[in-house]
Amino acid sequence: MKRKFGALEKVDADLSYKADFAGQYTQYESQRHLFVQAPTSATDKGIVFFRDLIDFIAHVADCYPLETANFPEDLIQLLSLQHEHLGSELLEKVVGSLVLLRRKDIIDSPRLLQTLFPLLVTTPSKSLRALLYKKCLSDLRTSNAKVTNHRLNRTFQTVLSNLLTSDRTSSKGLWAVKFTRELWKRQIWTDSKAVEIMKEASLADNEKIIIGGVRFFLGGDKEREELEDESSDEAAIDMGKIKHQVGINKKTKKKARQMESAIATVKRKERKKKQPHPLNFSAFHLLHDPQGFAESLFFKHLQSSKSKLNLEQKLLVLQLVSRLVGLHKLTVMSLYSYFIKYLTPRQPSVTSFLASLAQATHNLIPPDVLESLVKKIADEFVSEAVAPEIASAGLNAIREICVRQPLAINKTLLQDLVGYRKSKDKGVMMAAKGLLGLYRETAPSMLEKRDRGKEAAMSLKSGERKGQRFGEQAAGQIEGLDLLEKWKEEELQRKVGTHRDARESDLGSDGGDDDDGWEVDDTSDSDSGGWQNVSTDEDDRVEKPSKRARHDSRASSKAEDEEEDEGEDKENKLSQASEASKSEAAVSSLATTRILTPADLAKLQELRLAASINDALPASQRKRAAAARQATLQRHVDDPLTAAEIEGPASLSIKNTKEQRIALAKAGKEDKTELRKSTTARRKEKKQEQGKSTTNREKARKKNFLMTLGKAKGKQKRSLVDRGKVLKAHKERGKRGGKRGNNG
Repeated sequence: MKRKFGALEKVDADLSYKADFAGQYTQYESQRHLFVQAPTSATDKGIVFFRDLIDFIAHVADCYPLETANFPEDLIQLLSLQHEHLGSELLEKVVGSLVLLRRKDIIDSPRLLQTLFPLLVTTPSKSLRALLYKKCLSDLRTSNAKVTNHRLNRTFQTVLSNLLTSDRTSSKGLWAVKFTRELWKRQIWTDSKAVEIMKEASLADNEKIIIGGVRFFLGGDKEREELEDESSDEAAIDMGKIKHQVGINKKTKKKARQMESAIATVKRKERKKKQPHPLNFSAFHLLHDPQGFAESLFFKHLQSSKSKLNLEQKLLVLQLVSRLVGLHKLTVMSLYSYFIKYLTPRQPSVTSFLASLAQATHNLIPPDVLESLVKKIADEFVSEAVAPEIASAGLNAIREICVRQPLAINKTLLQDLVGYRKSKDKGVMMAAKGLLGLYRETAPSMLEKRDRGKEAAMSLKSGERKGQRFGEQAAGQIEGLDLLEKWKEEELQRKVGTHRDARESDLGSDGGDDDDGWEVDDTSDSDSGGWQNVSTDEDDRVEKPSKRARHDSRASSKAEDEEEDEGEDKENKLSQASEASKSEAAVSSLATTRILTPADLAKLQELRLAASINDALPASQRKRAAAARQATLQRHVDDPLTAAEIEGPASLSIKNTKEQRIALAKAGKEDKTELRKSTTARRKEKKQEQGKSTTNREKARKKNFLMTLGKAKGKQKRSLVDRGKVLKAHKERGKRGGKRGNNG
C-alpha cells in the first residue's frame, strides 16, 4: 500500500510540474516574439529573462518532447537570422543550448553542423567564430569517440572540399585547413579524403591557405606523433607510491576510493597497450596522384611568374615538392634547372636549398642532369678560397646527393673532393672523409687504389662488391631468412650424420667377429682388374727456372703492371656479370618453396636476436660500422633532410669562445659531483623524488640531542619489572604489525 501511495504522489507531482512547465514555455514564446519583432529595443532585464528561459527549457526538453517539438527549430532560426543583434551572453547561451540538445539526442549531429558551420564561415565577429569553431570541433570529436562515424565524416569532408574548390581566392577555405589539420592530429580523420582536402588547399590561390596546406604535409605527421607521446606520458600513476601512502597514512574511505580509481586507470592503460596499434599512414603515402600534385605545385607556385609567394614561402613549397619527388621517385626534370640560380654561398637560406636538392635526388634521375649541379656546388662552395664552414657544407651536400645517386659525380671531381680529407680544418676533413667512406661502400671502383682501403679492395677483387648501374634495383627478401635457411641446412646435415653413425655402428656390431677389425676391399669395382698408374718421383719434382726465364719474367711483370689498370675495367665487367648470376642464386628460395610455420617464424626471431648480439661484440666493429652506413642509406627513404644536417660538419670548424669553454668546464664539474655521490645519497634522493619519508631510525639519528635527554634519563630509572613490561609490549606490538596493526 505504501508503494502504491508513493507512485500516486509521483504522478500528481508530474502533473503539477507539467502545468508549471507549460506556463514557463508560454512566457518563452512571448519573449521570443517580442525579441524577433524588435531585437534592438529589448531591455537588459528582458534579455536576461529570455536567456534564463532558454536555458531552462533546453535542460528539461527531453522530459516534455511533445511540448518542445518546435524548440530546436526556433533556436536555429533565431541564431541564423538574428545572430548580429544577439548579445555575447545570449549568443553563447543559444549555441550552448543547441549543443545540449545534441547531447540529449533531440537533434542529430549533421543538423547541428549544418546550422553552425555556415555561420562560422560568414560571420565577421571574432568571438563568435572562436565559439562556433570550438563547438563544431567538440561535436565531431564526440561523434567519433567510441566508434568512427563514417557517414558524418564523409558529409563534413565533402562540405570542406566544396568550400575550397568553389572559390580558390577566398580566405574562407582557411577553416577547411584548420578543421582537417586538427582532426588529423587527433587521429579522427586518417583516410585519403582528408589528404585530398589538404592537397586542394596547397593548390589554392590564397597565400595563407597555400602555406597551411604545405605545412600540413611537412609537419602534420610529426604533430600527430608528438600529441600521442604527450597523451601517453601526461597521466603516469605511481602505484608503489600510492600503496605506500595507503599503508602508512590513516585509512579512510576517500583514500580507498583514490586507490580504486588509480587501479582502474592503470588497468585501462594496460588494456590499451595490448590493443593492436592502428595503421596510421603518412599523408604522403595516401596521395592518389603524387606525380600530378608535384608538377602542379612546381609550375603554379615556383616556376610561374604570377606567383605571389615570397622567398620563405617558396622555400616551403620547394621542400614539399622535393620530398614528393624523393619519396615516390618522381621525374620532374625542370625542377633541377630551377636550383642552379640559388646554389651560391651568398644566397639566403642556401643550406635549405641544398637540403631540398638532396631530397629531390633518387637513383632513377639520369646522372647527366645531376652532374652539372654537383659541379656547380663544388665550384661555388668547395675551394681553398672560401671559409671552412662553407666548404664543409658544400661537401656534405654533395655527399647527401651521392648517397641517393652515386653516379652523379665523375671520377676526376670525386678524387679532387676526396683530397680535402687532408685539410687542417676539422669540419672539412670530416666531410671529405664521409664522402670517401660512402664510395668505399657503394662504388669503390671510382676511387684510386690508394683510397679504396683494404676491405673495399679485397671485395672488389673477389667480386663481392660491384659498381652500381643506372636504374638498378636490389632484390628484396625477408630479413634474416638466410640465417633460417642456413640453420635448416645444418640441422639436416646433423640428422643425416646421426643416422649414418647409427647405421655404421649397427653394421660394425654385426660383422665385427668375421672381420676381426680388418678392412675388406670391395672387389666388385670394374677398375679393380686393370693396372693402376702410379706417379713416379720424377713427376713430383719441380723444375727450377733458368736465368733467361727469370729475366723474361721480370720484363713481363713490368708490362703486366702497365696493363693492369687497362685490364681492371674488363675484370670489373666480368665480375659484374658473375655477380649478377651469384646474386640471383644468393636470393633465398625458402620463402618461395615453402610456407613458414609459426615455429619457423619464432626461430627466425631467435636467430635475428642472436645475430644482433654477435654484432654488438667488440670483435665485429667493422660489421657495426657497415651496418651504421647502411642505416644511413636507409634513413633517407621517409625522413626529411633538414638544413641543420647539411650544416652539421660546419659546427666542428667553429671554435668556442672563452665563456663557452668556461661553461663547458663547469658543466663537466657538475656531472662529476653527481658521479661521486654515494649509493646511500642516491637512494635518499630517489626516495625524496617519489615522495617517501625516511625510516624511524634515521629520524631518531637526526633528532636534537637535548630532546633525547629526558627519554634517556627515564630509561635509566626503570626497574626490572618495568623493563620486562616494555619488552613484553614490544613483542606483542611486533606480532600484530606495529601500533597501527599493518599485518591486516
